Amino acid sequence: MKTISTFLASLLLMFAFVLAKPDLAMAFTPILSTPRIIHMALFNFAGNRPDFLGVKDGILAPCPNSPNCVSTQSIDPEHSIPPITYTSSPEQAIANLKQVIQTQERAKIITEREDYLYVEFSSKLMGFVDDVEFYLNKDKGTIEMRSASRLGESDLGVNRQRLHSRVAKVQEGSTE
Repeated sequence: MKTISTFLASLLLMFAFVLAKPDLAMAFTPILSTPRIIHMALFNFAGNRPDFLGVKDGILAPCPNSPNCVSTQSIDPEHSIPPITYTSSPEQAIANLKQVIQTQERAKIITEREDYLYVEFSSKLMGFVDDVEFYLNKDKGTIEMRSASRLGESDLGVNRQRLHSRVAKVQEGSTE
């Protein structure tokens, strides 16, 4: 019974926020123990972690045909994005990138090797997860990247924007 009432309260709270009725939303908040319950109950579209990610012979997984993926290794313009170039040592470049990632909200490093980072970024409201990979290509002096949404068809340019901002921060040496 408590689960049903919590679900119904969460549902009403969601509609109150959607309808921009904060007073109504606040009336249901005490029924829920924390706002995290709302997120877990209604807004968690994480999907399953892909099992095909990683670097194989210096190559990241290709982007699917959907527009919700960008990669530095893609040859078609819809999915292509330039890599991060660095002038520091490779070790410093990956350390700078890691520092930038660790300052980002809702970013979780899943896999870390000396030449590779796999990070999950989740959206604030709906909990959508994007899988983002960074590969330190020492031969080219670049960090190759791939960012793809797990669910849906379009990401409204979020993956491309995320990588553009990371490139700028790493290249300028900023972690903010």
